[in-house]
Amino acid sequence: MISTVLVANRGEIACRVFRTCRELGIRTVAVHSDADEHALHTRLADAAVRLPGSTPQETYLRGESIVKAAVAAGADAVHPGYGFLSENADFARAVLAAGLVWIGPPPEAIEAMASKTRAKHLMGIASLDHVTENDLPVLVKAAAGGGGRGMRVVRQLADLEAELTAARAEATSAFGDGEVFVEPYVEGGRHVEVQILADTHGTVWSLGTRDCSLQRRHQKVIEESPAPGLTEQLAQELSELAIRAARAVAYEGAGTVEFLISPDNKAHFLEMNTRLQVEHPVTEAVFGIDLVALQLRVAEGEPLDNNPPHPQGHAIEARLYAEDPAIDWTPQTGTLHRFAVPNGVRLDTGYTDGDEIGVHYDPMLAKVMAHAPTRAEALRKLAGALDRATIHGPITNRALLVNSLRHKEFTTAHMDTGFYDRHLPDLTRQTPDPHAPLAAALADTHGRSRFGGAWRNVPSQPQLKRYAMAGEEYEVHYRHTRTGLTADGVRVVHADAGRVVLEVDGVQRKFEVATYGDDQVYVNATTLTVLPRFPDPTAQLAPGSLLAPMPGTVVRVAEGLTVGAQVTAGAPLLWLEAMKMEHRITAPVTGRLTVLHAGLGHQVQVGALLAVVEPT
Repeated sequence: MISTVLVANRGEIACRVFRTCRELGIRTVAVHSDADEHALHTRLADAAVRLPGSTPQETYLRGESIVKAAVAAGADAVHPGYGFLSENADFARAVLAAGLVWIGPPPEAIEAMASKTRAKHLMGIASLDHVTENDLPVLVKAAAGGGGRGMRVVRQLADLEAELTAARAEATSAFGDGEVFVEPYVEGGRHVEVQILADTHGTVWSLGTRDCSLQRRHQKVIEESPAPGLTEQLAQELSELAIRAARAVAYEGAGTVEFLISPDNKAHFLEMNTRLQVEHPVTEAVFGIDLVALQLRVAEGEPLDNNPPHPQGHAIEARLYAEDPAIDWTPQTGTLHRFAVPNGVRLDTGYTDGDEIGVHYDPMLAKVMAHAPTRAEALRKLAGALDRATIHGPITNRALLVNSLRHKEFTTAHMDTGFYDRHLPDLTRQTPDPHAPLAAALADTHGRSRFGGAWRNVPSQPQLKRYAMAGEEYEVHYRHTRTGLTADGVRVVHADAGRVVLEVDGVQRKFEVATYGDDQVYVNATTLTVLPRFPDPTAQLAPGSLLAPMPGTVVRVAEGLTVGAQVTAGAPLLWLEAMKMEHRITAPVTGRLTVLHAGLGHQVQVGALLAVVEPT
């Protein structure tokens, strides 16, 4: 029997595995980088071992260090989670060679399927060795790992070499393996997958389908089970193909076989992920099982029942990211001051109040999942919970998720992998509450005085406060009188430092207000920045200035780029790496490069001046 499990991972998945281990009475061990010394997964484990360094390459991708940590901590089993080394056959062998239980498939199965090129060969599918105009569009993909990293759609042959280079760099950073390949890209397809679970006695379960079509940068955003709108025949075909793939490599443990369904309802094999998937909770909810507990049971040599349980209801999961979808999905960093989700939904997260969101790892904050008897009920339940969630900290994709779950194309199950290409501007268009600045001002005024602010016997100028909200500036005017605070057109029913009630057109509206530092205010789901009463006239940037949209590392600079060079608008100047993804910084205008502060390897903070292009 397994007594102590080390999770060779971090964040949300480590916390999720620890939860099941605690329920089963199994001791837990975390590994952590220097950046993760105070992370939630480190705090939750019974014991923790430091992996010196902060980047994935220095820490979570160093298999020999993790095996040593497991032995030192007295673990007798290793769970790889997902990402990092979860599909690395050499790591699995090293764990077994150390006399530890590997909670995953045999190394030979990983080797056969973890490389997408070998998996396609096993399934009789060839990659494109030489791309011509007739093959376009094509998809460049990393042979190892997943999560959308190292993946690019190429529609112009002239772009192929640059995208291959970017994909190799991203794959190396995320997985330690820069191998990439090219395959045809299916336009208008749906991403559908099948969860499998196999024991060491020859039993293979097929646990229904999941639809993962809503994706950004080829990384899943919203997943659900069962995949809606599939014919019974197609669902059965996918199940049989998944079982065939598992049996072909003598698979053991949890895994996922992924397909792209073309508009004419043909299934195209994509890959087999030889690990637990991020979206596994929706399958757990529908089938009433704990996949991590079953992974442990399989690893201990216990048999599965001959048949899996019957599915019930519908489950939908949304990935909450610290990113700004409206600005090219730019990842965000900073302090997560407050994070709470209403009861009634499942929350899997690696963060809690006060945690720092850094630059080294994936920007996913949490997964939020709802289960209900019908798809429509699950959609409503999840959208409502996300809408009411309290998230005080960096910008997130929360509004995008809520709008996606309520979009007609999604509610009627007519979505495909191009959903965000078509609808992103509408889904990210902000409609801030016009009364949020007033609520913030009233709360601030009350918070500065035990008596809710001073009043005067004689008429005076109204008080003034200025805020930035959704990219616009707002001025708030209000007065202190004998009867309390007043504002034009609005009756102030109640105001204190944390809560304001306003009567607007005869309807009372409640505003929860929280302030952090001197300038950050959250009013319900709206974020405001306090502005000085009188703007600083000297606080201006030169035209054509390029500021870092996020903290990160300069990993590439355009060839031959020097001060004085002529550049054209939209031309890539340099590349920043943050949260395991590369982000291209392009020239804002056509002109001459007059300033270049960013050099290869430089660490930059958000808002740092990278370069200046003087318009011509």
